[in-house]
Amino acid sequence: MQTRKIGKTALSVTEYSFGTAPLGGMYRACPRDAAMETLEAAWDSGMRYFDTAPWYGFGLAERRVGDFLRDKPSGSHVLSTKVGRLQRPVPDDQVPSYGFVDPLPFETDYDYSYDGIMRSVEFSYARLGLNRIDILFVHDIGVYTHGAERNAVYLRQLLDGGLKALEELKSGGTIAAYGLGVNEIEVCLDVMRQATIDCILLAGRYTLLDRSAVAELLPLCEAAQTSLIVGGVFNSGILATGPVEGAHFDYLPATPEVLEKVAAMQAIAESQGVPLAAPAMQFPLQNPLVASVLLGTARRSSLERNMALESHRLTADQFAAYEAHTLVAPPLGTDAVRV
Repeated sequence: MQTRKIGKTALSVTEYSFGTAPLGGMYRACPRDAAMETLEAAWDSGMRYFDTAPWYGFGLAERRVGDFLRDKPSGSHVLSTKVGRLQRPVPDDQVPSYGFVDPLPFETDYDYSYDGIMRSVEFSYARLGLNRIDILFVHDIGVYTHGAERNAVYLRQLLDGGLKALEELKSGGTIAAYGLGVNEIEVCLDVMRQATIDCILLAGRYTLLDRSAVAELLPLCEAAQTSLIVGGVFNSGILATGPVEGAHFDYLPATPEVLEKVAAMQAIAESQGVPLAAPAMQFPLQNPLVASVLLGTARRSSLERNMALESHRLTADQFAAYEAHTLVAPPLGTDAVRV
């Protein structure tokens, strides 16, 4: 699989990468055997970049990714995890769900400060059982997660100390790159106007359907040489299923407007002789700012089905046909489980 560079760093990642939120039991239980089988399928497909987070199953996904990668050759893969959430043990009857099924017995505390980020990294090393983390993403900072009042506090933590911690980790060689892992545009703009970051893991905001990132964020990324890793390319499933009854967009039932736009896109895909999921998966990589497209699943069959979409290669002219049916800035569902 081809690779692309992360920002101005020397680090390169595969064009398709594996996201591990489903391995932490997002929305449905994921037995360990299924998790390891799916990770193996990702490796067999050529993926060598794996993304995880303490949030996914409250440490469960990190444990599983670490177990899988531990015996892989040194330097053969890239690993990212996230900071901003610290896991605190709680009694079994006090474990929250937050959309995860059968998570580990922890509760989450937010901390984007210097000390909080340093503690988060140490905890992640322990859960992973690995001695190398390549990329750190500041996880889910922003108004959609925290509300305006709390986010102002957390953003100040990050700008006053958290970014210093990340820069120290990078300059000291502990990590190779850092950035944001979010679902919203505004916080990316807020941070990039005050600091330089290497990359952004952005879910759902630069897709075949949703072009929210185009107006302001992409020009900022180009000027700063900040790479994008794009998640949520199917926008909660609707670009994979089409406008079927019960289709979801941004974690909520799709509105009539979204259903109409996706129906038009599906008709175009049919006229091109491809499933709609193929241009959805390939679209972000048409932009050189995008280093990787992140695909997450807890099933080997789903992973293999998604990677088979690569055989339906589209041209620039074919992608242009979808432009008239895009969304600019749709709302994000407030109950989202984020990248």
